[in-house]
Amino acid sequence: MSEETTAPVGADSQHAAMQQEAEGGSKKQLSADMYYKYEELHSRPSITPDSEIPENLLHLSHSFGYDSGRRGNLQLLDERTLIFIAGNLLVLLDVSTKEQRYLRSCSGGGIGSITTHPSKEYFVVAENGNQPNIIVYEYPSLRPYRILRGGTERAYSFMDFNCDGSLLASVGSAPDFMLTLWDWRQEEVMLSCKAISQDVYRVSFSPYNPGLLTSSGSGHIKFWKMAGTFTGLKLQGLMGHFGKTAATDIEGYVELPDGKVVSGSDWGNMLLWDGNAIKVEICRKEGRNCHAGMVQPFALEDGQLMTMGTDGVVRGWDFESIDTADSSSDGGKFEMEPMNEMVVGYNVCLSSMVRSSVPDSFVWFAQDSSGAIWKLDLSFTYTTPDPECLFSFHAGLIQGMDVSRKSHLMATTALDRSVKVFDFLAKRELTTSRFNQGGTALSWAPPLVNQSGGLLVTGFEDGVVRLLELYDPQRLHVVTGHSFKGDASLRLKQAFKPHNAPVTAVAYERNGDILATGSSDCTVFFFTVGEKYNPIGFVGVPGPVQALEWSPHSHSENKLLVLCQSGHVVEVQNPDPEAQKLDKTFQLPELPSRSFRFRSIKSRIKREAEIARRQAVKEKKKKEREERLKESKQLEEEEEEEEEKEELPPLYIPDPPSPLYCGFYSEPGQFWLSMGGYDSGFLYHCKFSEKQDQDPDQLQDEPFDFLPVHNADDDPIRSITFSSNRQLLLCGMHSGSIRVYPLQPGDQSLTSMQAYWALSVHDNQYGHLRHIRCGHDDHFVLTAGDDGNIFSFTLLPPEELEKGLRRKRAKVPSPRVGLENEALAQDIEDPAAYSIETAKQKLEKDRQRREAELKIVAKQKRIVELQKEFKQLLNTNQSLPENVRLKPVELQLDRRFREQAERVKAQRVREVRKHMSWEEEHCSVALRKLQDWFKDSLEATVVTVVAICTDHRVSTYRLPALTEPSARVGHQSKPGLPDGATAPERRKSKAEPAKESSKLEEEEVLPPPVARPEGIKLADRQVERLRKAAEKAEQARAKIEKRKQEWAQLYAEKPDENCEDPQDVQAICEAEQNIGDLKLKSAKDFTVPKHLRINAERKRAELIGLEENIREKQTEMNRRIVALRDSKVRLVSQLRTQAQLVQKVQQRLAAHLHRPQPALPTILPEETPEKRLQYSHATLERYRVLREQRFQTLEQEEQEGAASLLEQLEKEMDEEEGKEEEEEEERGKEGIPSLSASPVTGEEEETAVEEGAELSELEEELQKEEEMRLLHEQDSLLEQMESSVCQFDAELRLLHHQKLRLDWQLKLADLRQLTLYQELLLLKDFERREDDLQEKLNECIKEEDSITVGESSHTVPMD
Repeated sequence: MSEETTAPVGADSQHAAMQQEAEGGSKKQLSADMYYKYEELHSRPSITPDSEIPENLLHLSHSFGYDSGRRGNLQLLDERTLIFIAGNLLVLLDVSTKEQRYLRSCSGGGIGSITTHPSKEYFVVAENGNQPNIIVYEYPSLRPYRILRGGTERAYSFMDFNCDGSLLASVGSAPDFMLTLWDWRQEEVMLSCKAISQDVYRVSFSPYNPGLLTSSGSGHIKFWKMAGTFTGLKLQGLMGHFGKTAATDIEGYVELPDGKVVSGSDWGNMLLWDGNAIKVEICRKEGRNCHAGMVQPFALEDGQLMTMGTDGVVRGWDFESIDTADSSSDGGKFEMEPMNEMVVGYNVCLSSMVRSSVPDSFVWFAQDSSGAIWKLDLSFTYTTPDPECLFSFHAGLIQGMDVSRKSHLMATTALDRSVKVFDFLAKRELTTSRFNQGGTALSWAPPLVNQSGGLLVTGFEDGVVRLLELYDPQRLHVVTGHSFKGDASLRLKQAFKPHNAPVTAVAYERNGDILATGSSDCTVFFFTVGEKYNPIGFVGVPGPVQALEWSPHSHSENKLLVLCQSGHVVEVQNPDPEAQKLDKTFQLPELPSRSFRFRSIKSRIKREAEIARRQAVKEKKKKEREERLKESKQLEEEEEEEEEKEELPPLYIPDPPSPLYCGFYSEPGQFWLSMGGYDSGFLYHCKFSEKQDQDPDQLQDEPFDFLPVHNADDDPIRSITFSSNRQLLLCGMHSGSIRVYPLQPGDQSLTSMQAYWALSVHDNQYGHLRHIRCGHDDHFVLTAGDDGNIFSFTLLPPEELEKGLRRKRAKVPSPRVGLENEALAQDIEDPAAYSIETAKQKLEKDRQRREAELKIVAKQKRIVELQKEFKQLLNTNQSLPENVRLKPVELQLDRRFREQAERVKAQRVREVRKHMSWEEEHCSVALRKLQDWFKDSLEATVVTVVAICTDHRVSTYRLPALTEPSARVGHQSKPGLPDGATAPERRKSKAEPAKESSKLEEEEVLPPPVARPEGIKLADRQVERLRKAAEKAEQARAKIEKRKQEWAQLYAEKPDENCEDPQDVQAICEAEQNIGDLKLKSAKDFTVPKHLRINAERKRAELIGLEENIREKQTEMNRRIVALRDSKVRLVSQLRTQAQLVQKVQQRLAAHLHRPQPALPTILPEETPEKRLQYSHATLERYRVLREQRFQTLEQEEQEGAASLLEQLEKEMDEEEGKEEEEEEERGKEGIPSLSASPVTGEEEETAVEEGAELSELEEELQKEEEMRLLHEQDSLLEQMESSVCQFDAELRLLHHQKLRLDWQLKLADLRQLTLYQELLLLKDFERREDDLQEKLNECIKEEDSITVGESSHTVPMD
């Protein structure tokens, strides 16, 4: 397979080349009239040899199901015949008569795919199994015409013919996914290659170019070309790239005439592919999806592209608009609306469509994944008929199935929320009822419960159990006079909800007195059987219930066997409805029960079988050795030793345990089990142990016997049933096949279960046969599997069956007397409705709550009465004389009551404090975070100073606070530090080990002194040894000290590395001044001086230095602006004082002499931003009051919220500040004296003020002098105010000019900083490259040294 395309080849030349290739490669030509025999090809039952079981034990009667979930499971042969796959059968269905014909799978492994020839003269069946074949049948003779072999390993997933029907394309499924092109008439493979490594859903030829193919599947689409090469034709594939579009599974597509392809998607839009890329995604207007759910284009006709979806709608789209679609938006979508639309149904899920074989017909047949086949007229005219549902089936796996004990009736239920009743004698469906939830279990009531045989018990996935009555509605006509449609009808008799999870099993007690229901909620509920079913109680079991089995009449005791999916088996005694009287709950705790937990013995069985086999082989060899006398004993002993060395199969216990599938009673206390998983392949005979006091989950019970099941290691038994005479054991297998075991009469231990008859019926991969039943007369066997198929078989040949049965249709029970007058039973439609137990517990809790409330009310009334009596006693006591009046202490009944109340109060206070401590810590942490983020993150807030007389203003720089790492880096590396300064430190660090070694020697020689305890007397010899050791240590210490001093003297005499001879320095300076360095940088011998070399560290230091310089300038400017702000604050205070003085002066002057005062400046909020963060307890208290008022008022929009509260709070704070300033001004007016004392006394003022008083000349002179003095004082104050304001504005403008110049310099510094940062990145890159080159150089040097050493070692011996 190639991913590249070759030069395009014409369609005609390609087709001719293909024909030549086919003709040249074929060795022999098959005859056109050659056919195979179907009887020799189709699969047959598997029968145990020499068992005398007839091959025709079971005869297929009818198929009642349809595997609607299978892809492409509908094809049309002619106008009245549809074909589809049903497990191992191909069903040919007559649309008009509804008759069925069948073709069996030839491999016995099932059928993978079907398709029809364009001429409808042939149809193709692709098998499944090991190396499956493709069989071409001729229609209508149904004779096998061709067999195509070797196309895949395990199964086929899709097939398709080209336009003229000469070639067939097939694609396999896992594991090979082979794409094969067949010359099917000659049974030859033309081309073959692997399509892809994931599931392929569809492959097809282009209807416009026979050399092109398209395949699609799981998350892909692929475009193929048959290209001619020098070695012949080759398949070349080109994978489609989704690009920006999300990858999707592609179920359907349509090829366009110009080579483009339109495909569907998971989300409902169409994708237009041009080449191997998506050109545009097609959607509806306003971005709506083309379909709700997965969409599949399926046809191109009459200028419109037809699409269908899982939403049950068929739409037609304008082909020209799609073909020329181009995206005008960034999302790559093209919006358009459909031309036509047909809504098939709202619970319809269309998955495939086939067109009528009549030319120019608009009729299509549609496969509905919800379990139906539709007939659609897509002419889209005013006379178009409505969609017609031809057939209706169950959708998905069959959850429950049972047969009537009185007639040839069968009932089924599934998760599609339907219950169906079939007449399997007349091969037709009688009635269907639908509910709000899917059905999960079904049982037909025995004749002991309902004599007419018309009562069904159905369990649903919401835990509801419904009793359904089946009756013939035609017989109500006699009573009511009304006519009813249909041959049967289901009526709800009663509904109750015993469980909170899906009901998995229902079973009637053998006498028909009790109904038991099991659920996946691990409970089993019991009900009394009667006109109305009443609950008895329930018991809990260790796992989800798999099946319920009542003991047969042959057992003395009536018990229920509960089989759990987890491997537990519980036997419960039949409850007595009269003895069980439960008030608070329905649980039956005292109901006798026994438990069993399956423990795997399969590994031990295999081990014992291996031991027996080896023993048999050993015995056989021993006999052979005795017969052969020529062989030596030594060889025999070696063989025995080799046999003994072989290991036996290990013992293994699966974890988690294997699931339990089915089981049944054998004898009292004993039962058979069929397990799945690892333990499949056997039927295990088990019994309950005597020790029942352990926890059921801790039990480890092993079967006491087992029965091997042939060829069942990977195919366990899923269901078991017996014929009425127990002479046939029918098993439903995991692979979908039926097994029939003939049994001897009365064989409870199944010793005669040896020979069997087996037939593959349901799908081998997913058609697990979970339900198998025998008819009431043992003439029919009915099966229902997980593939949705339902089959009926007869135990007699059809001819004998027709002769033996008097009726050709089943008898439907007559309606009960008075049924027409009964009201419909109340159904439980809410999935969240209470179960019986939950409702009872809720009622009990409600009752207890009501009783508690009544008791509380009674006690409260009693307390109120006692309080009134006590108050009356207090009043009476107060009215008594003081000498006989009781003291409060004497009125206290018991001090312990008060102490208890104090303790309770203290406890509540502690709890409140504990609760508020968390709230307090929470608020403090929140405040700290806010301060860290908004306040502490800045070194200084922005302060704006505004001029008084002009609009000029100047603001500080917003400086973020310095972080610790940056400060640390600044201290570590100073800007402009030369490399030579760090070199001595490095050299010094190399010389340090000498000092360190001396320290280490000192530590080694002088160990730490050990404290010796007092009172220990040593011998004289020990004292002498200690003295000598001390002397040696002292000498060593002295030696070390001496060496230290020598080293110190030596280091002191050592000259500094940077120290240079003054004479040499002077000579170098003279040379530099006089001679000069004329080397150019481009010179070969030019080297950069050390002090001019730049590295990353220096550049980083330069960058940090620049940042510090910028910050220093900004900080200095901020300091000056803040100082100016402080001077303005002082100026404002001074101007207010002067204004008060002017006002006082003007009070003593005549009004015509008053000069207008200048407007007093104010401090704006932006000039003192730090005040915004200042608050007091009164501020917080006011905020709390405002917040409570806001909560008490009507609800407002969330956008206002706390912001409006803060604004209101700030406004009130500003008003309070204004009031305080006014009060201060008034106080200042009263307290500030005049600048110059008036010489006029108070008496003179009083006399001057007197009305009508005449002034003397002296008084007039003094008054003029006072007036002149006040005028001078007024003028001087106003001049001082004006000059102060002008001086402040001048300082602000000067500072503003300086800040503008600094802004210009800082902008240049920012550019310089950016340049330095870019240079730093370049230097880092250069250093990294230099380090890499240096490493390579070092490696080369090492390699060179090693080669040199090797050469020297080789040359020495030669010399």
